[in-house]
Amino acid sequence: MGDRDSKEKIDLLLTSSSKISSENGHSNNKLTPQLIFATVVTVLGSSFQFGYNTGVINNAQFVLKAFINESYHSIHESYPTPAQINVNYSIMVSIFAIGGMIGSFTAGYFADRYGRKRTMLANNILVVVAVGFVVMAHFLEVYYLLTVARLFFGFNCGFNTGLAPMYLTEIAPIHLRGAFGTLNQMGIVSAILISQILGLQQVFGNEKYWILLLCAPLAFAAIQTLCLPLCPETPAYLVSKRETVEAYVALRWLRGCDNVEGDMADIQAQNERHQDLVTIKHLFVRPALRRALVVAIVMQLSQQLSGINAVFYYSADMFYAAGVSEAQSNLVTMGVGLVNVVMCAISVPLMEKVGRRSLHLIGLGGMTVCAVILTITLELSTRYMWAAHVTVLAVMLFVVFFQSGPGSIPWFITAEIFNQAARPAAVSVAGLVNWTGNFIVGIGYLPLKDLIGGYTFAVFSVLLVFFWLFTYFRVPETKGRAIDEIAASFQSSDSTDL
Repeated sequence: MGDRDSKEKIDLLLTSSSKISSENGHSNNKLTPQLIFATVVTVLGSSFQFGYNTGVINNAQFVLKAFINESYHSIHESYPTPAQINVNYSIMVSIFAIGGMIGSFTAGYFADRYGRKRTMLANNILVVVAVGFVVMAHFLEVYYLLTVARLFFGFNCGFNTGLAPMYLTEIAPIHLRGAFGTLNQMGIVSAILISQILGLQQVFGNEKYWILLLCAPLAFAAIQTLCLPLCPETPAYLVSKRETVEAYVALRWLRGCDNVEGDMADIQAQNERHQDLVTIKHLFVRPALRRALVVAIVMQLSQQLSGINAVFYYSADMFYAAGVSEAQSNLVTMGVGLVNVVMCAISVPLMEKVGRRSLHLIGLGGMTVCAVILTITLELSTRYMWAAHVTVLAVMLFVVFFQSGPGSIPWFITAEIFNQAARPAAVSVAGLVNWTGNFIVGIGYLPLKDLIGGYTFAVFSVLLVFFWLFTYFRVPETKGRAIDEIAASFQSSDSTDL
């Protein structure tokens, strides 16, 4: 009886769609209020979490180090050395990435089993847990509880980095996929800027109010928890679970019209070609999938090992070491965040005009030049004022080039080069690699800086050259191409894996 009712509903939908199709000739692939609403809710609740928790640790580092110092004395009845404070602070910064690794690696499994929407909603529970540890750390004056809080924030953000691009890619019309992928990055960089503003000493970056600074992610979780239930699950996921009627309803809601037959036909055709779910093992043993996976992995590494997180995590410390005062270094860091947002906004229309591959090459090339300049000026900045000024300018330009392509492209290109059967597994592996790179930079930058000084950016320069060459020779352009067409480009003449 249920199957018969479903068939009648589908027939009714098809009849309605056919009528409108004959009148209008095409589906509404424009931005609709509903599509904008779903996008904003996803960006605010998921992308914002990642960006805010990445940036909040930067301007707040001075007050947090002071808290570590006093808490350590309270627990051990002796004050820690500067090296011990740096080690504890580095662990607090980098354990966020450990949580991110675990969250991102399992995001694909939960997204496929429970759906993109339900997993995003459940993920907000982790924010509540993290904020609870922040509150306990503050009132009990126990610094290592902040480290536990950062771990749970990492779990949450790991899920978000996999779920948000997946959800946005699957609800977006094909000609807007690149722009939607950039909107995810726009949310991240906007939240980084907000965290840097709130982290100023005059706002919440002080001994009295830092608890509010670290508890702010609760607001983003609340917004998504209240608003996401009003949005549908992605049509691609619903079709994969044979919930065809619900998929039609979701598409009609997102497109703001009844004529969704063309979109539905594309989704169903892709689902029929790839009904068997691809596991992580398949990604490594099937040649075509393995070739696509290598591209996804190197693209993720090109983002994280470029040196950008050294800027996001430690730019205040970097400027301070270059001879800029503590107050001025926080203001300059906020300026970096503003540049971040402006450039990301500029890259949104460029994504569909210039193309992903070209923008990634431009970004990596510019970052390489800036990294070489920083290698020289960071060593000279303590002796020459002009070098300190050039350091600030080079960091600004480094961020400009990062946001022109490498900031957003690696996240959503993984969703573009894999079909919907392989996407959850691919997102899990790519996310794990991304967060591993994040962890390496987070835990390794300060010790490496203590060892070789400003020459740390010489390491990033070499890596950036390698990533540029790989992108030039191995990464395909995905602009305006159907996902199945992109996936097929990774097949060799003797391979039918996809």
